[in-house]
Amino acid sequence: MIPVSVVIITYNEERNISRCIESVKSWAAEVVVVDSGSTDRTCEIASQMGAKIIYHAFKGHIEQKNYAASQAKYDWVLSLDADEAIDEELSTSIQQVLLHPGADGYTMNRLNNYCGTFIRHGAWYPDTKLRLWNRHKGKWTGINPHDRYEMQPGCVIQHLPGHILHYSYQTVEEHKKKAAYFATLAAQAYLRAGKRSNVWKLITHPATRFIRDYIIKAGFLDGVKGWQIATITAHEVFQKYLLLMKLQKQHTSEF
Repeated sequence: MIPVSVVIITYNEERNISRCIESVKSWAAEVVVVDSGSTDRTCEIASQMGAKIIYHAFKGHIEQKNYAASQAKYDWVLSLDADEAIDEELSTSIQQVLLHPGADGYTMNRLNNYCGTFIRHGAWYPDTKLRLWNRHKGKWTGINPHDRYEMQPGCVIQHLPGHILHYSYQTVEEHKKKAAYFATLAAQAYLRAGKRSNVWKLITHPATRFIRDYIIKAGFLDGVKGWQIATITAHEVFQKYLLLMKLQKQHTSEF
């Protein structure tokens, strides 16, 4: 089997890191944890499980993941977040393709666990991610905090059966707090990218997101949790464009 490096970025992930590493350690040639200054037992736990620990200051999700990939010893890389784990079916799929890779990169579906329930509708499923690839043929791109891996033109990408299990939020309040954090990062990134907000976007974009996620993508089939996810996500979009408007005014007044 072709050796694969599993790379994980972390910050205070002591409740998740052991589950993540445990799901890959039987076949990963190495596990690399790039930590941005955890104050809990994240690095201690990861080290005890055989992971290589590297400290690197956090400058953004995209930047951190590209740095983590650059620290891999092997050409083939599986990128995971600390709150994710590979299920048995996906584990088998990955091991099989690494015997004789027929593509340059592989996508897989992510199954999100929200407050103890796996979400199978709405914008959160199938939540397809490109996470296994030859690191010389692509890089992380996107607008922080919403990263995506982009392969070079001409690369072959195939899909693997199985799931990345994503243990997202334990409570609704945790979700709301992270949504506010993501909205702040996105607004700042939008400003740097030259994107602008206005009253029209402030009204229509959150509404459009809610309609898409809850109705068109059938988030309502996930019951109360589907409603909570759709409303918090729509509010995150509202916060993003509201903050962007404020940042625009501040930026304009400085000149």
